Amino acid sequence: MMTGRHTLLALAAALTLSGAVRADDVTDQLESATKAYESGELRTAVETLNFAIAKIQEQMTVGLLKLLPEPLAGWQADSGESQSGGMAAMITGTTLSRRYFREDGAEVTLSLMADSPMMPMLTMAMSMPFVMQANQDMKTYSLKGNRGMLEHAADSDAYEITVMVGNRLVIQGKGSGLQDPKAVEQYLETLDLDAIQKALTN
Repeated sequence: MMTGRHTLLALAAALTLSGAVRADDVTDQLESATKAYESGELRTAVETLNFAIAKIQEQMTVGLLKLLPEPLAGWQADSGESQSGGMAAMITGTTLSRRYFREDGAEVTLSLMADSPMMPMLTMAMSMPFVMQANQDMKTYSLKGNRGMLEHAADSDAYEITVMVGNRLVIQGKGSGLQDPKAVEQYLETLDLDAIQKALTN
């Protein structure tokens, strides 16, 4: 059975070999936590480990946000946002999102959601086409062979496209201030679905 000291050392070694984090940000903290643990300073060891974990999560978030595309020509974008930890993530799953906007007021927001509670509802809707057929504001949609739906009210400048990728990933594009869904579709088309699925569901 692996001891607490061995666990700390193994974690430090794995991170160093992976090259996923800078040594001065994380591995030094792991070494400090090991020393504190060996000295019996358990509270300090826990606090130091929590700091290291937070830095690792920051690194992971930066990597995940690269899955969201850069703005298309004529567009600008906010920094991406990630929700992948804590109580909220237990309810909604891992969510990445980014807002894109133009000077004319048009906006598009892309969201990538892994293990979303929306999945069972979408699966049910996709398996019962008559549900969408009964709603004049909704129609079936396909993105690179993946099933989804497009929602748009006749008197609205807003469009929402939701797509299921595999059995754990939901991709959503929401646009407003638009004459048609073309901008939302263009952003969705830029996504590398294989990379996203691998990063968020493996």
